Amino acid sequence: MKKRNLGSTSIKISELGLGCMSLGIQENEAISTIHAAIDAGINYFDTADLYDFGRNEEIVGKALKGRRDQVILATKVGNRWNEMKDSWSWDPSKEYIKEAVKDSLRRLDTDYIDYYQLHGGTIEDHYEVTIEAFEDLVKDGFIRHYGISSIRPNVINRFVNHSSIQGVMMQYNVLERRPEEFFPLFEKHNISVIARGSVAKGLLTNQWKKKLTNKGYLSYSEKECVDTLQNLLQLLGEEQSLHSLALQFLLEKKVVSSLAVGARNKDQLIENINAYNSKPLNSQQLKQIKEICHLTKYEDHR
Repeated sequence: MKKRNLGSTSIKISELGLGCMSLGIQENEAISTIHAAIDAGINYFDTADLYDFGRNEEIVGKALKGRRDQVILATKVGNRWNEMKDSWSWDPSKEYIKEAVKDSLRRLDTDYIDYYQLHGGTIEDHYEVTIEAFEDLVKDGFIRHYGISSIRPNVINRFVNHSSIQGVMMQYNVLERRPEEFFPLFEKHNISVIARGSVAKGLLTNQWKKKLTNKGYLSYSEKECVDTLQNLLQLLGEEQSLHSLALQFLLEKKVVSSLAVGARNKDQLIENINAYNSKPLNSQQLKQIKEICHLTKYEDHR
């Protein structure tokens, strides 16, 4: 498993990471999946305090017991559940972040978090105090580095220009190429992209016909989805699949450090690993993918 630097840091994270949100709360299965990922060379594990009311962090922490030194552990902060646990509110305040990190550390059963991410953000936030909170956590040794998880242009620009973020997590796949607008900016500032949603809710796998709905996908209508996916399938050579195309197209971008791909169990994990290890795309295929798939920009939050 190849690794790339996280931003300007010396931390090297696996090109294929494990997005832990999909693991669920069946503890034995989740732990088995995490152990299989480590054994396969995956070292980047991405969770959040929001997932399963913190239970996801607890399971990840239990799975990493005795193997903590083998992994780069990432989690997120900023959303807090209400007492009924039927909705959450946004809280990027310094007080909450410093309180929440201690809860995450306890659930993860670790002394530090490698990469702590602000889980969202709005232009109305008092970003200065949010940045101060993260910088304090670095100084105090609770976290090593920090970043954001956001697709809002105004929030991204603010943190790129006013903080020491090392990465931005964004939904990015061949059907969702809007993040590419920011790649020159990220490269200039040595900021990594951590890609989520790499397989577009299963549309970019061999299960695409089952996953397709009459709502289509983002800017694609149902018909446009079918046409686009069929055109992509025609590009594939031997030992290639729609799944492998989906992962390898993203990793052709140097600014992308890791794909945080979800897996509910070991079988799905193995599918992701096999797709990652498939025959690489050639330059002609890469060019044709760009011609087939829309390149749009974010319209909101500018």
